Amino acid sequence: MKKKLSFFIFVSIAAILIIGYFFLEKKIYAESAAVFLFILAIIQVFVLQFFLKNQLKNELIKTNLRLRVNELKESLETAEEFANHNSIYLSNMSYEVRTPLNTVLGMLNMLKQTELDSDQTAQVEIAEYSSKHLLQLVNMVTDNAEVNNSDIKLDLITVDLKSELSKLFKVFEYQAWEKGLDFEYKFISEEKGKFLVLGDASKIQQVLINLINNAIKFTNAGKISIIVDQSVGIDNDQIITFYIKDTGVGMKPNDAKHIFNNPEHAYNNSILKHYRGAGMGLSISHKLVDAMGGELKLESKENEGSTFYFSLQLKKTLNIKPVEEVQQPILSEKFNVLVAEDNRMNQKVIKFLLERQGADCTFAKNGLEAVDLYKILDFDMIFMDIYMPDMDGYEATKFIKETEKYLAQKTPIIGVSASAFEKDIEKAKRAGIDGFLTKPLDVEKLKDLLVKFSKINS
Repeated sequence: MKKKLSFFIFVSIAAILIIGYFFLEKKIYAESAAVFLFILAIIQVFVLQFFLKNQLKNELIKTNLRLRVNELKESLETAEEFANHNSIYLSNMSYEVRTPLNTVLGMLNMLKQTELDSDQTAQVEIAEYSSKHLLQLVNMVTDNAEVNNSDIKLDLITVDLKSELSKLFKVFEYQAWEKGLDFEYKFISEEKGKFLVLGDASKIQQVLINLINNAIKFTNAGKISIIVDQSVGIDNDQIITFYIKDTGVGMKPNDAKHIFNNPEHAYNNSILKHYRGAGMGLSISHKLVDAMGGELKLESKENEGSTFYFSLQLKKTLNIKPVEEVQQPILSEKFNVLVAEDNRMNQKVIKFLLERQGADCTFAKNGLEAVDLYKILDFDMIFMDIYMPDMDGYEATKFIKETEKYLAQKTPIIGVSASAFEKDIEKAKRAGIDGFLTKPLDVEKLKDLLVKFSKINS
């Protein structure tokens, strides 16, 4: 507006000078000059009135905006104060609930020490499991609120995961039984030596509580399976992978992609929205796993179930018994393997397992990279993760099989997935995938596949 006004003033001055020049040169009469100047003056009045009106309007808008900004600041301060009050209230409530719960658990423990018959013992155990479950729920709510309101700081301690988590899983086992669900958990570990790991036990348990609680909530029939895979050790580190599988309502693939970065959108577009408190703690669990150096992943099929899984690389500590590797690789000759896997921790796991059997690994972080690498390098076998960003394992397999190199070499392709749903396996067969491995990888099945396809390529 200022530029337009300046331009108009410049034009008006130029017009006055031109009229004055023509008058002095006697090219126009005085009456004509006066008429021109009068018309110009009227135009100037209207234009200035228009500009002044707009200026007043702009000033009014600015004033209103300043008032609105001040109102928003006051609202923000009020909201922050309210949030602080809520936080204090939540802390007080959790304390008020924990105190009698701990008393109940203490009394139940004392009661267990007395002489009870089998029925009474069972009743006490039921009361104890229910009390522990309630305590877990209280801890979950308060711990999740704490993660949301502050930065995550890891408290690394020496942990015996099997001992710590077995107690946790026992509580959930009873909760699943109450709902008529089968519940199983198992620990896969090396038998070469007993060692502990350095990790944040409370945050690992917090993630597992969130995920298992959701698995039970969203499963109406079938089974909940928990697997803790501690079978992969690399030097002084241990890669531990946690799998939480259910046969529940599941999610559409597109919704599953957005469950962590945009949970509200995912819930609004999925059947989870019909469940009260749907997906409690998923974004917090994702944040916690990320803080511990891992990545929380999800594979899900609507009406078939879901599998959440994540890997953590933890330092071995205490009672480490180094054992010389006596096992000979099953592959005696050079065997090049392409591994398409987007998760770094999973890359380390499969690299360790394959190299122990004498294979050389090349990694691609998605299907597109896998296709490009296959075109320029020679491989004896391909391990193809089914679910990857940009291009999944099915599409990548299709593009690889359309290349001239594949038509000539028929490179074996093995599908890898955390959830071996029937539809996945059928789809893998239709896509031309030659074999299928389920995470956590079974070493014996892996060996069988290597032996089988190394003979084909020899």
